[in-house]
Amino acid sequence: MNFHILTLFPEMIEQACGHSILKRAAAAGLLTVNCVNIRDFAVNKHGQVDDAPYGGGAGMVMMAPPIYDAYKSVTNVIDMEKMAKIQRKFIYLSPQGRIFKQSIAEELAMEKEIILLCGHYEGIDQRIIDLLQPDEISIGDYVLTGGELAALVIIDAVARLIPGVLGKDESYRNESFGMGTGGLLEGPQYTRPPEFNGLSVPSILLSGHHKQIEEWRQNQSVERTRQRRPDLL
Repeated sequence: MNFHILTLFPEMIEQACGHSILKRAAAAGLLTVNCVNIRDFAVNKHGQVDDAPYGGGAGMVMMAPPIYDAYKSVTNVIDMEKMAKIQRKFIYLSPQGRIFKQSIAEELAMEKEIILLCGHYEGIDQRIIDLLQPDEISIGDYVLTGGELAALVIIDAVARLIPGVLGKDESYRNESFGMGTGGLLEGPQYTRPPEFNGLSVPSILLSGHHKQIEEWRQNQSVERTRQRRPDLL
């Protein structure tokens, strides 16, 4: 899978993706993270990519031409490398978009080319949305200073669903919101030592009875979901 991030701050993406699981996945050829600096497509020698909003108002708005040219630079290269126009997912990180959740991550994990547009300031010129019709996605009902953190959330959530990234499918199937839990929250987890500060690991987990352990975990998942997220039941 190839991620292409249109951003004013590529170093934010590059630094975050240069560690841990994402770094290993890239080294193994399972994914690529390509940052495109929108400033490289500025409208003048001063590197201008934003301007005051028509009609007045506070803040600045990202201009359409640099964003459009940055987007076309990515799609043109994709089409050239694939020798044909291929399907790609274009996402604009926006607080006005649909709320990101695990089911969306699973949908995106089926894509081959994902382009993420990171807004800044007061947002982007509406004509980019009208012309390119991105899928607007929000990671929650709050506003960030830019779309880079939201883009990283999506990259991380999607990348870990790519076969081979986590090593075993069970790593994500049986966690919260995963297919193995039926979309519920995951139950409690324990590891060594068997006792810590007077608290012991539940004896069932030490029994070796795999069927009973699985039933216990399922019951714990349901109970935890009932207590914390009853809306998921």
